[in-house]
Order: sequence, then structure tokens, then C-alpha cells
Amino acid sequence: MILAKVRIISSVTSKLQLILPKSLADRYGIRPGDEIQWESAGDVIRVVPSRPVSAVPDITMRLRVFDQATARQQRRQEDVEAPVAQSRGWTREELYDNGGPD
Repeated sequence: MILAKVRIISSVTSKLQLILPKSLADRYGIRPGDEIQWESAGDVIRVVPSRPVSAVPDITMRLRVFDQATARQQRRQEDVEAPVAQSRGWTREELYDNGGPD
């Protein structure tokens, strides 16, 4: 757990508001408007999201998302115009043949 080893610090504003670091918000699924609980735990304060952290998608869901992304990429590649080498009227080999010393 890299977040447990890295120290993440937020500042407190004059209105006693805190800014939640994005990495923590993403990790625990906290979004604007969500409620969080503050709990006293001895010398520390615990921040508890009001809803449970969403589970990691199962392998079936991950494969489906991967297949969708692959299909999108293939469609993008089909839409790409001809490579630059074909559209400029000469090839790399011709350049070497014409420009080099004999």
C-alpha cells in the first residue's frame, strides 16, 4: 500500500475547511456532495466515507471493458489516412539511393 507509506497533507482554511487529496478521494470513492463521518480515535481523527468503498471489478467486467477499448482502437486505426510515406511521393529507399555518394 503506497498510500500508507506516503504522507499526504492538507491545509485547514480560515473557515476550518479541508481539501481532500484527489488520490484519496478516488481510492475511497468520495465525490462532491458525499457525506463523511469524523470519528475521534485516541490521538487521531478518523475520516469514514458514508458509503462503502466500491469493490474491484471482477475479471468478466474487466475483460468486457478491455474488449470494448480494443474495438474502439481498431475503429480509430481504420479511420486513419494513408501513412505519410505513401502520400509524399517518395520512399525512404529512394531517398538513400538518390542522395548518397556513389
